[in-house]
Amino acid sequence: MMKSLPAYLFQKEELINIPPPIFYLIQTISSQFQHCNVAVPPAVKQKTPSFRVLKVRGFVFRASCSMHPPLGVGIAVIFMINKPLLLIITNILTQASNYHIKQNMRNNMIVKRFQNIQLPANRSAFLWGPRKTGKTTLLKQQFADAFWIDLLDYDLFLRLSQRPALLGQILEAQSSKTVVIDEVQKIPHLMDEIHRLIENKSYRFVLSGSSARKFRRGHVNLLGGRAWRFELYPLVTSELKDDFDLDRALVFGLLPSHYLSPDSEMDLKSYVNDYLKEEIQAEALTRNIPAFSRFLYSAALTNGMLLNYSNAARDSGVSAKTIREYYQILEDTLIGRQLMPWKKSKKRRLIETSKFFFFDTGLVSALLNYKSLSPGTMEYGRAFEHFILHECWAYRHYSRLDFPITFWRTAGGSEVDLILGDAEVVLEIKSSVNVRERPKGIHLFQEEYHCKKRLIVSREPLPRKLNANITVLPWKIFCEMLWAGQII
Repeated sequence: MMKSLPAYLFQKEELINIPPPIFYLIQTISSQFQHCNVAVPPAVKQKTPSFRVLKVRGFVFRASCSMHPPLGVGIAVIFMINKPLLLIITNILTQASNYHIKQNMRNNMIVKRFQNIQLPANRSAFLWGPRKTGKTTLLKQQFADAFWIDLLDYDLFLRLSQRPALLGQILEAQSSKTVVIDEVQKIPHLMDEIHRLIENKSYRFVLSGSSARKFRRGHVNLLGGRAWRFELYPLVTSELKDDFDLDRALVFGLLPSHYLSPDSEMDLKSYVNDYLKEEIQAEALTRNIPAFSRFLYSAALTNGMLLNYSNAARDSGVSAKTIREYYQILEDTLIGRQLMPWKKSKKRRLIETSKFFFFDTGLVSALLNYKSLSPGTMEYGRAFEHFILHECWAYRHYSRLDFPITFWRTAGGSEVDLILGDAEVVLEIKSSVNVRERPKGIHLFQEEYHCKKRLIVSREPLPRKLNANITVLPWKIFCEMLWAGQII
């Protein structure tokens, strides 16, 4: 090991802006040499505790942090050191520092959600959405003055399960006439009492849930049109704006607690395990958990592809009828949904089998153990298509336009990825940065139907006209136009 620093490191003075990790690097390096050490003199520490002091061969060099310490930026240091070497170190460590700064900002980010639940005085609401989409946070923001009942509280859940009429007695002691009940699907028979309180006591209820299975299967009282239905999706580009990272979204998904997490991979694994344990086992939706786990893997492998119950049954070791029931469980618990085929045919025989998509790209990654996705691969392309579809589904609901979203595929294999509305917009989705091939599916489709817009959504940097009828749009511009109401 060297015992002294090379002389050329002390030839001139430089003033360079650097992040704090460099100070610690120099502190570590300096400890390996004679006549070179880092120290914080007591007098300096007492007078200016935010200052760090570097002492080399008797010279004292001072660095001060000009911003909040967790952000770790704004350091100015005077060094007698070789500038090219310092710049190399600075470049490497600045990238690392910027990553941690960005991650800290994600951890503390408050995202304004697009969903806005505005109700007349005489209306209640259901808010449905998969677990961890942010339903509880949204309702606490938008109904801050409401009386809150959380059915994840086991004691309260037990009491109301045994005596639904107790709800009325509890509410009589409260001043608020607006009541939020979280995880309402846990006590379906509570709905009759809620109905009575709406009719006779003029209460307004906001009911959130992550599974509609018991409601759909048990002929539960859904309040006879007195409650509006809302859904909460994972995050969308219009909510994250400049903080949206496409590659991160494709791998880790857009559930707020996963996308903003410092350890998205572990959070996703926990989410899958919790789902299997809590939604499937606890609610006794199926007793054969090993077979259902195999089915989940098979469903993830074929995410975005035509449903094939026979193949999934063979992969999972159960009957095709059971596979149908498993897919229905996923839909009822809001974990996935079907993309229906376009069925209006004039000339060609069409495929009428639907496709199945999980509600979030991150769930697919967790089930298939993807830690990254490489552009140009089939997996990346399918995740990119999934992301664009997610944006369209969320926009349709949040905008309240309620237009159909379908796909078109002929028996010969020609396909259009998405059709928005009644052939108002047709979309081809390509993850390529250079779209070259002519979209055969769009040309065949427009031979039968008049389309207002024919678009290819891609990763190209700039929009361009592929021909007189077809426009290639970068995904960012497409999403901005979609949320601005300029696509449909």
